[in-house]
Amino acid sequence: MFRFYLAILLAGLSLPAVAETQVERGKYLAEIMTCNECHTPGALLGKPDKNNPLAGSEVGYEIPMLGIFYGANLTPDTETGIGSWTADQIVTAIRTGVRPDGRVLSAAMPWRSFAALTDKDAKAIAAYLKSLKPMSRKVPGPFGPSEKATSFYYGFVMPPKK
Repeated sequence: MFRFYLAILLAGLSLPAVAETQVERGKYLAEIMTCNECHTPGALLGKPDKNNPLAGSEVGYEIPMLGIFYGANLTPDTETGIGSWTADQIVTAIRTGVRPDGRVLSAAMPWRSFAALTDKDAKAIAAYLKSLKPMSRKVPGPFGPSEKATSFYYGFVMPPKK
């Protein structure tokens, strides 16, 4: 019986280690950080388009007194996505909520939580986003508080002041 357990132990030790690539790590992180929920077509309607992950949402969300925002196209398309952004610019946006053009991301983007990402993990997410199939897909907005949205959005109602 001892030989049986020894053989199993030795067999396990001789198996090659499977290393996770940077892109695989980035995909894993993007999934557990729920990036797909706001940035994948159909996700906010309960039917995510799994063939076009992170290609932008057609459904927005209203933040009272700020406006209506739509999850951006995060694919490397240079016209409608983040294809012209460098990996460092992607990392900066994830960690600070500021785009390369200086615009601040929607308050719904949880960059404050993502600010604690390690350099390795933040760069892995950038590598994953750069690895996606470019998808030419312009999302609506953003719309200011006095502008009318051109697409479906979820509205939030402020509770009455007491």
